[in-house]
Amino acid sequence: MPLLEVSALSIHFGGVKAVQDVSFNIDAGVVYAVIGPNGAGKTTLFNLITGVYRPTHGDIRMDGETIAGRSPEALARRGVARTFQNLQVCMNMSALENVMVGAHLRLDRNLLKAALRFPSLARRDIELREEAAELMRFVGLADYLAARADAMPYGALKRLEIARALAMRPRLLFLDEPAAGLNPSETLEVDALVRRIADSGVTVVLIEHDMKMVMNLSDRILVLDYGRKLAEGSAAEVRRNPDVIAAYLGAHA
Repeated sequence: MPLLEVSALSIHFGGVKAVQDVSFNIDAGVVYAVIGPNGAGKTTLFNLITGVYRPTHGDIRMDGETIAGRSPEALARRGVARTFQNLQVCMNMSALENVMVGAHLRLDRNLLKAALRFPSLARRDIELREEAAELMRFVGLADYLAARADAMPYGALKRLEIARALAMRPRLLFLDEPAAGLNPSETLEVDALVRRIADSGVTVVLIEHDMKMVMNLSDRILVLDYGRKLAEGSAAEVRRNPDVIAAYLGAHA
């Protein structure tokens, strides 16, 4: 059974059909890319799957169970995490604290224990800090363990967001343009990081405009155009698909 099944998914904003009748499956353990020209519906598709939007039609299943229309928090508890196109970093916090925020769903919310400062909570805080530090090392941010977020360069902040998402211990990680705005060296670092994440057992779904990165990383690729599924397949299959070539060149097949 696929980890994620998307069936005839659609969403309409008034008369605008942003996503139309899109279907695909994602197996566990793969890197799955969603590409397409600007305005193709890629981020809208992510928003539907991750609970930001409720679909007009269609279904989304994870492990065979319907998750369409569930809240982002409910999906996070099922192991769905994501990053966004624009940075969502708390600049007035430390880098380490930003990563710890990602673990909030796993924290003990017993207010009495918190008020009494039970020793177990103090131990848990130490454990979370150690876990956050290890995640920062995993994404290549060992040099920023003591840094404030507002003192970090843009490329490092992009990886900090990924570390925070990983702190949720996801099974399914959605990355919306993780290499956007990065220089070639930073893009290579993100490329290697995504592969490390996938090798660790997390299924990665990404939107990315860097085609070299997409073709290098992806096990499967979904191509959208005007909200519809244009093509799906391996990197080699998508690269030679005449409809994909036409869409990207602005020509007609």
